[in-house]
Amino acid sequence: MNNFTYSIPTKIHFGKGQISHLDELVESGKKVLLVYGGGSIKRAGIYDTAMSILKETGLQVFELSGVEPNPKIESVRKGVDICKKEDIDMVLAIGGGSVIDCAKVVAAGACYDKDPWDLVIAPYRIKKALPIYSVLTLAATGSEMDKFAVISDMSKNEKWGTASEYLKPKMSILDPEYTFSVSKKQTAAGTADMISHTFENYFTNVEHADVQARFAEGLLKTFFHYGPIALEHPDNYDARANLMWAASMAINGLIENGAEVAWCVHPMEHELSAFYDITHGEGLAILTPHWMDFALNEKTAKKFAEYGRNVWGILIDNDMEAAKSAIAATRNFFQKMGLPQTLTEVGIDRKYFDIMAEKAANGCKGSFVPLSKEDIISIFEAAL
Repeated sequence: MNNFTYSIPTKIHFGKGQISHLDELVESGKKVLLVYGGGSIKRAGIYDTAMSILKETGLQVFELSGVEPNPKIESVRKGVDICKKEDIDMVLAIGGGSVIDCAKVVAAGACYDKDPWDLVIAPYRIKKALPIYSVLTLAATGSEMDKFAVISDMSKNEKWGTASEYLKPKMSILDPEYTFSVSKKQTAAGTADMISHTFENYFTNVEHADVQARFAEGLLKTFFHYGPIALEHPDNYDARANLMWAASMAINGLIENGAEVAWCVHPMEHELSAFYDITHGEGLAILTPHWMDFALNEKTAKKFAEYGRNVWGILIDNDMEAAKSAIAATRNFFQKMGLPQTLTEVGIDRKYFDIMAEKAANGCKGSFVPLSKEDIISIFEAAL
């Protein structure tokens, strides 16, 4: 296990009615920028509830609405402009990971003199951020409790992740009831995203990080158990609650620190989203089994077999056969969740394979199984 320093400064209020804790925002000042996406938070009544609480505390609220599912740098720039013009004290995101990601870079951009895209492509430039708060309405990315944000510039077909300790929210409210109205498509895609976050950390070359591995296996079993339940029974509180909390645990450093490894499926999917603007979780569900097929060899079979035995209960002594069964179980799960199985299904062809693979290869250095540009093209081809 590697050395690490672990700090999660985010205060979590989890459960029914916890939005009442929005009154804690007064600790950070008098002016708040409220960031959200479309009209879903208004239809669900969350917007009215939040506005009532904020106004009761005397906070002055400014708004940035219309944040995209794959948040665009244009939305970030709008938010930064509002913050600087109105001398905003803090940023509140109400929505899923995309909204929170946008809010994070807005909060950092408000403390930066140049274009906020600089902070996406060069995270070291983030030296400060306004206090960030969130109310989660879609469990998937874990952005409510981590240091990461992903922003796109579609004019350049670029989608990059940035990260900084300054981007960790000061407080997040997680009410599972707010996810009852999430569509089947987004529930399935969100579950795939949670699973992929866990895989990216679980498949590591760091030896003897057993605590992290056992935590990861527990999270995976939770996703595989509760994902289908939430899909069929969207108002099942226990299913939504377990998915919501496990999603936070998958990417808040709990299973990463001490077992660090470069991610590989996410960089590949980011290129798909950058060129085709597809749903992130669907892209991950398509690529993951094919990455597993490619990564499986005599050296890695033991780890895949460990996954199969500890998560799926596969009782096969031969590592290679157990590994193949584990990969098949993973593929079957994504299919059971109604997720697309091929790139063709989401409108992707070979047109940009070469450039997407070249860009993704830069992010896959140091991964569980190192991938070259040619390797990534072969995975794209297999997923076509």
